[in-house]
Amino acid sequence: MGIKEQALSGKTMTKIRHWLGPFWPIAIFSVIALITLSASRAGLGLWQQERVDAVAGWSEMLLQGLRVDFATLCWLWGVPAVFTLLLAGPHALGRAWLQLIRVWLTLGLWLMLFLEISTPAFVTEYGVRPNRLYIEYLIYPKEVLAMLWAGRKGELLLALVFSLLTLGGGWWLSGRLMRHLSFPRWHLRPAFALLILAIGFLGARSSLGHRALNPAMVAFASDPLVNALTVNSAYSLFFAIKQMSNEESAGEFYGELPKERILALVREESGRPDQDFSSETQPSQTFNEASHSGKPKNLVILLQESLGAQFVGSLGGLPLTPNIDALSREGWAFEQLYATGTRSVRGIEAVLTGFTPTPAQAVVKLGKSQTNFFTIADLLKQRGYDTSFIYGGESHFDNMRSFFLGNGFTTIVEQKDFKNPVFEGSWGASDEDLMAKANDTFEALHKQGKPFFSLVFSSSNHDPFEFPDDRISLYEQPKATRNNAAKYADYAVGEFFRKAKASDYWKDTLFLVIADHDSRVGGASLVPIPRFHIPGVIVGEGIAPKQDRRIVSQIDMAPTLLSLMGISADYPMLGKDLTRMPADWPGRAIMQYDKNFALMRGKDVVILQPERAAEGFVYDDASETLTPAPQPDAMKDAALGLVLWGNLAYQQGLYQTAPDDRLALN
Repeated sequence: MGIKEQALSGKTMTKIRHWLGPFWPIAIFSVIALITLSASRAGLGLWQQERVDAVAGWSEMLLQGLRVDFATLCWLWGVPAVFTLLLAGPHALGRAWLQLIRVWLTLGLWLMLFLEISTPAFVTEYGVRPNRLYIEYLIYPKEVLAMLWAGRKGELLLALVFSLLTLGGGWWLSGRLMRHLSFPRWHLRPAFALLILAIGFLGARSSLGHRALNPAMVAFASDPLVNALTVNSAYSLFFAIKQMSNEESAGEFYGELPKERILALVREESGRPDQDFSSETQPSQTFNEASHSGKPKNLVILLQESLGAQFVGSLGGLPLTPNIDALSREGWAFEQLYATGTRSVRGIEAVLTGFTPTPAQAVVKLGKSQTNFFTIADLLKQRGYDTSFIYGGESHFDNMRSFFLGNGFTTIVEQKDFKNPVFEGSWGASDEDLMAKANDTFEALHKQGKPFFSLVFSSSNHDPFEFPDDRISLYEQPKATRNNAAKYADYAVGEFFRKAKASDYWKDTLFLVIADHDSRVGGASLVPIPRFHIPGVIVGEGIAPKQDRRIVSQIDMAPTLLSLMGISADYPMLGKDLTRMPADWPGRAIMQYDKNFALMRGKDVVILQPERAAEGFVYDDASETLTPAPQPDAMKDAALGLVLWGNLAYQQGLYQTAPDDRLALN
């Protein structure tokens, strides 16, 4: 560019700067944000090019993404821009306001860019952009920082350097842009402010329709990750926060139904006649006769962290679980068992309470369920059982301690109770310490003649994947990988059963080994069903070896276990007692994936999405493919009824066991 062209360009820029007046710094920061957010989206798209190409999504993703970015900036800087036009000036108040705007611009730009650079790691783990999980983990800084420092020091240091550079650069740039600003005359400012307010309002809504812009409005693909890439991470995160404030209403997501219709649908889905539902205050409650007629057994549930079917050899996964594979040949093994969600608290919710999943947080973390919410721990406590939760970490994590103590657990064993553990990592005592502690606890209870129920929750198979040396032959190098940690978790399970089979309590106890969820749940489908596939095997004296090919859900475990234990009872759980379901029953599973809800019956699948009509599919487990296919309206209604039931039951206290009913013994 020649001197003349440079001069003309400089004059043009000066005119623009003069015309924009105090809005000039906000305009420059907005341009920088739009460019960097678009560049980030393009980079993420190139990283996931195969999936973007599969839905021919480049133009839609980039153009709609620009729309979302503009709306984000209107939300972030629209109102400050209005006050800047009204207040900025060479006087004391005006100078103070401009310094405040410098802070706002710098922090806003840093937040947007920081969330973008953290997106690849989040996508790798969860298959979508940062959402509510990002916030939920921030509640536990000690555990999360310890995990990151142990396994991701480089990423932490990079984030720190990036933050310092962005904050320093933003502060310097905002200071430069604040120099020599021109200010409109006072009588013109209200008109300009109204104009900016109108632009900001319309830009933030990004629609003249009834509803403002939301992720569903710009979703265009069947692949949830591609849809997630269309928005930016700041928008994704704050939209999730907004939803958290309204999450109790599943009807806001999928549509409303009258209470009577919801109850009719879930009762119909249960397969039981209306006369079996005997309680008005607990409308899902029925009496359930146990299949075992002998002395009631003890119950131990070994809940395995992040151990999806992809890590289990007997389920076609990697050869990492020889001990669980051996147990599968000894007991009742479920070959098509599906988790209800992607978080530990969702797995706890399903296995312990039999509650159906919703788009809200699991009931473990919700306020109204902290006391008097049905759990099998409470049911068994009323029958004289000692009830315990045994965990190598700190039980306050994910609000577990509060929920358990308020709903039937008498004893909490956690990290502080492990004296001289063999190994202690970021998440607490190792799995072998956990299993040894559990075995000692059960032996002591048996000697006292106490029946017991215990939920034993592992943690070693969790990033940063720390476990003691010389326990397993490593599957791969380096040591601290998910596959090696999964193999170590299986080793600890094997050590537990080696001791349990030699114990006096073995003959009186029923055991369930089950995963809470799979790890890194993601995929190109609206609900990545293969990543919900988890192991589950029931073991104990008198349990005949069986390979069960039926589709089953985590919510079916509690009713089945109570039946096998010999506990006949009234309870509100909608899961099936699998001992009483015919061998040719095709089965049913329920899954919540981010904002999407799936009901699967055999191979038939219905998926609900926010503010969209229900869609039908067929799932082929052999090829792990989900293919669009028409499904009957009745199945779509059943799916809607099930997801609305969880919201209704939680809000209106319908998932409790009435005091008079608790004493209905076998």
